[in-house]
Amino acid sequence: MGELWIVLFRTVFFYFFIVLLYRIMGKREIGQLGIIDLIVSILMAELVAISIENTNESLMQTVIPLLVLGGLEILLAFVSIKSRRFRSFFDGKPSLIICNGKVNYKEMIHQRYSMDDLLLSLRQKSIRDINEIEYAFLEPNGKLSIFKYNFLRMKTSYPMPLILDGEVNKKTLNYLKKDKYWLENELAKKNLELEDVFYAFYRKKKIFLIRKSEL
Repeated sequence: MGELWIVLFRTVFFYFFIVLLYRIMGKREIGQLGIIDLIVSILMAELVAISIENTNESLMQTVIPLLVLGGLEILLAFVSIKSRRFRSFFDGKPSLIICNGKVNYKEMIHQRYSMDDLLLSLRQKSIRDINEIEYAFLEPNGKLSIFKYNFLRMKTSYPMPLILDGEVNKKTLNYLKKDKYWLENELAKKNLELEDVFYAFYRKKKIFLIRKSEL
């Protein structure tokens, strides 16, 4: 009976401790968890489960690793905000699955995303026909972001990111069949250099941007 009370105490203790730890880490929704968040969550769950079963071990043998994991997650989240390369390596980048109403089969194969997966995502959003979609992006968390055609089915120009967090998006340049020198020349016309720009996107043959000085 005494061991049962110990198990109950540990269960309640770790419940509130994990809730507090997650509040400190600033957790997002489960569907929005990145790879780092998911790994930390799994490790935490395993540590707590082992600690509840092994009632002879001290609580500190679990609390300390949990604090280390929480601190590591906060540190990596901070680095992820500061470094886009780090964020892209761990969380990935959005993939353009449908562009101007055409399915990008090459990108689907690269992402191992089948037509069944695509159709399932469309059905979940109450979309019957793939021809209703102008743009669709497969987000790093696995969700599909969809942009339908407008009422008159007129083509629209989707804002394509050229510079993110001060770094050039080579994927967009390749899609536009441009290069870094073209971008530098366009910025030079505005008396700007790459180092001066925090965010820039291309739409309707124009570049819109946010200067670092405006932040």
